[in-house]
Amino acid sequence: MKYFYFLSLCCALIFSGCTNDSNENGTIYLGGQINNPETDFVVISKENKIIDTLFLDAKNQFGKNYPKLEAGIYTFNHPPESQIMYMEPGDSVLIYLNTLSFDESLNFSGAGAEKSNFLLDMFLKNEQNNDLILTYYKIAPSEFARITDSIRQQRINKLNTLSEDREFSEEFLEVARASIDYEYFDLRERYTFLINKYRRDYRDQIPEDFNNYRKEIDFNNRELQDYYVYTNFIDDYLRSKAIEYCTRTHNEHKDCYNINSYKNIERRMILIDSLSNIESLKNEFLDRLATLAIVNSEKVSRIDSILQLLKDIEYTHIEEARDLAEIQKVYLNGQSLADLWAVNTSGKELKYGEIINKPTVTYAWSLYAPAHHRWQHNIISSLRDKYPQVDFIGVNVDINEREEWLRTLETFGYDKSFEYQIARRQITKDSYRRYLNKLFFVNKDAIIVKGDIQFGNTDFEEELEKFIAK
Repeated sequence: MKYFYFLSLCCALIFSGCTNDSNENGTIYLGGQINNPETDFVVISKENKIIDTLFLDAKNQFGKNYPKLEAGIYTFNHPPESQIMYMEPGDSVLIYLNTLSFDESLNFSGAGAEKSNFLLDMFLKNEQNNDLILTYYKIAPSEFARITDSIRQQRINKLNTLSEDREFSEEFLEVARASIDYEYFDLRERYTFLINKYRRDYRDQIPEDFNNYRKEIDFNNRELQDYYVYTNFIDDYLRSKAIEYCTRTHNEHKDCYNINSYKNIERRMILIDSLSNIESLKNEFLDRLATLAIVNSEKVSRIDSILQLLKDIEYTHIEEARDLAEIQKVYLNGQSLADLWAVNTSGKELKYGEIINKPTVTYAWSLYAPAHHRWQHNIISSLRDKYPQVDFIGVNVDINEREEWLRTLETFGYDKSFEYQIARRQITKDSYRRYLNKLFFVNKDAIIVKGDIQFGNTDFEEELEKFIAK
């Protein structure tokens, strides 16, 4: 059925005059169709820079020729989802996807599409690894080494078989081989972290050469800077090295494994600044780490320390960090939320002092992170049943998007009696969206008791019970 659909789509685009002789003149053609679109456009970018925005027609199709694009990894974004693809001059690629199952339905067809399909397959296998690693770390290091060696060889064999039939360019083969290598590196990096944190009985069994791959890391690979396998590995590497530095200098106390602590985040920022010369890649990490450090700060002095570090390393987005710092100063422990405004589902504007009358946990969510807000609300729903003595209030941060907010509440069946949207704020939506993993424990007088809690923290319920007991 999918093959028939692709054939129909190709024919429709060809007969509508969308394609041309891109294979002959070295241009790249990109087109396709989106079922159940979330928006009326797609965005093509490379190296964190937007190349083009293509709007969907009445049939939810799009298409365009590009005469001057270089070979490499591109990001295809249909907000809020995105995926990577690989294109070279002469390619003519059609994309099909259904937003109800974005990654699983996504498929590429046409001349050159097999390169993107290979990377997509790698992505899906890498997603499976995310689940498997939670089982893998319970096995001995020698067995884990055997499994990861086997996974790597399977990927290499598949690539070799495909390249025999497809005659891939050497440029693509370098990217494909790197994708296999960094998946392998990341599996070992994550295993090392989990063993050191949870299975110290296995620590002495890790072979001396287990992490030798670290000698092969290139932190300045421009071709891979858009590639999630590469950036995920760097992220895990920075985490591991920060912990190693902490245990080496502080005799390994448990705080070394708190990856949201200021010292851990500070070390990771210093590391990425020293390791990479690619500004866009460096900023991808610094943006996220600076945000994490600032929104978890509990004192003005800590915020000032973060800003000073960013200034010292000549962070290019420091003004945005300063803006975020000003917001966070309103949300420090001991600060009152009583005079801040929100609007309920009936359209009535209320102050938090009117909303909060017992121990409360507030969390922020956005329409533009659907998978995230579904995950948040699922967690909150179970907590609401388990801790009836606490109110759990969802605060939507998409200012002035009331109709979309109400429609989302209906679509997902969220309990409207606990849902509000921020109101009367001058800060941009983007700034508030940096708080999507943040939780505030607030007492009955609307005073923040604890504000450095993140969704997904393993000690979340322990901290919640301490809050309830106060």
